[in-house]
Amino acid sequence: MTRTTPPRPLDVGAVFPALAAHRRTATRLHPRPGTPTARESSVAGPLLWPADEPWPVCTATHTKGRGHLLSEVRLKRRIHAEAQGRDLTEEELRVLRGIGRGNHAPDLGKDAPVPMLAVAQLYARDIPDLTGPEGHDLLQVLWCPFEAHGAGSTIDVMLTWRRSADVGTVLDPQPEPRVAGRDECVPTMCVVHPEQVVEYEYLGLLEEGLQEEICSWRGGLLDDEEPDEGWDEEGGEEQDAPPPASYATYEDYEAAMAAALEDEPESFTYMGDLSIAPGWKVGGFASWHLTDPARVDCEVCDTPMPPLLTVDMWEGGGASRSWRPLEDRDGGPRAHDPVGVHLGRGLMRVHTCPADPSHPHRLSFQ
Repeated sequence: MTRTTPPRPLDVGAVFPALAAHRRTATRLHPRPGTPTARESSVAGPLLWPADEPWPVCTATHTKGRGHLLSEVRLKRRIHAEAQGRDLTEEELRVLRGIGRGNHAPDLGKDAPVPMLAVAQLYARDIPDLTGPEGHDLLQVLWCPFEAHGAGSTIDVMLTWRRSADVGTVLDPQPEPRVAGRDECVPTMCVVHPEQVVEYEYLGLLEEGLQEEICSWRGGLLDDEEPDEGWDEEGGEEQDAPPPASYATYEDYEAAMAAALEDEPESFTYMGDLSIAPGWKVGGFASWHLTDPARVDCEVCDTPMPPLLTVDMWEGGGASRSWRPLEDRDGGPRAHDPVGVHLGRGLMRVHTCPADPSHPHRLSFQ
């Protein structure tokens, strides 16, 4: 089934022609649980990985045997999916009670090499916003499912670009780690339903004059993410813009925006409805709704790095519920959190260098 994003409440680019310089397309992936093949774009599906090429492993030093068994993560999700719309049976409850965190692979030392986990496979024929090295039409994304890498203790992400026509025999079966640090680091296997949409840049990164125009245009466009230029701490009520809000989690942000929309059902916001799409996507802009905007530049050539892939826990809810696909308006199993991945405070982006995609990628979190 295709997925169709509803038209935006209005064409904000027509209202503000200056936004043309801040317009970009993105491809929403709309992942939904399914059984893709290695010849298809997917999330957590089998990769078109050559049988004669070693599977990548994580060799960083960190705990690798303690956490959640991948087999149990998938079992738990399958039980909940099959019980959609009904109460869990006693047998299902018994099985779920037996699932938990533990030292499931004590034989794995901190220095043991463990297979990376397949996360996504994207063919350029399906994803119009996928840009990589010239002549390469396939991106494969893997990660180590332990948030224990680097100074920020984050996921370690690996990108592999290929020419799909060069792949002959496909590796089968494909290795994977036995244990993940958290079950939210394990994506559910999904087919994807790519759809290209238009986005506009994050409000706080627009020119100051354009920000002010948007913020003063009409009350329905005002939200808690407006810029704080000109805010008077002592006389804030005399200013046009309120101080920016701060949210501890993505869920808090979504709940606040949902409450605002419930109080004023006909309202919509630049950040929630008119600019940046939620969900897993390729291309588009980065939202900085939980932190101040941060520069993400290539560490080799200093070129600004746009997001290549966004990994988001939500498909559309709260402030972004107007982005919810028409086919999912009645909900359904995993319609709003189809993949089950929650990184950072809900969202992770992989940035690549547009000047040279072979330069090391960088991550950012919200």
